[in-house]
Amino acid sequence: MEIVKTFSLFVATALAEIVGCYLPYLWLKQDKSAWLLVPAAVSLALFAWLLSLHPTAAGRVYAAYGGVYIGVAILWLWLVDGVTPTASDWVGVVVCLLGMAIIMFGPKARG
Repeated sequence: MEIVKTFSLFVATALAEIVGCYLPYLWLKQDKSAWLLVPAAVSLALFAWLLSLHPTAAGRVYAAYGGVYIGVAILWLWLVDGVTPTASDWVGVVVCLLGMAIIMFGPKARG
């Protein structure tokens, strides 16, 4: 159950970060309303708060989070941007998720 909870928290964190960055992108690159910066700031604050909910050392969380972020970003590429990921994109996601699992669920040094 810890694995599902940790992974779900990472996914929520990644979505908050991506939305927080995507909305300013729409404003800057697609001439959307500057009001998008308001929900973007809220989303980025949520991102920071979600990262703080993990029960392990911050450095370990940041390192492992990167693997999940990559997977969510590839899904975003596909579902939001409409770009079909390549086989090598998916292989990269699997490698990153394996790295995340090793970091988060492997043996930890005491100290």
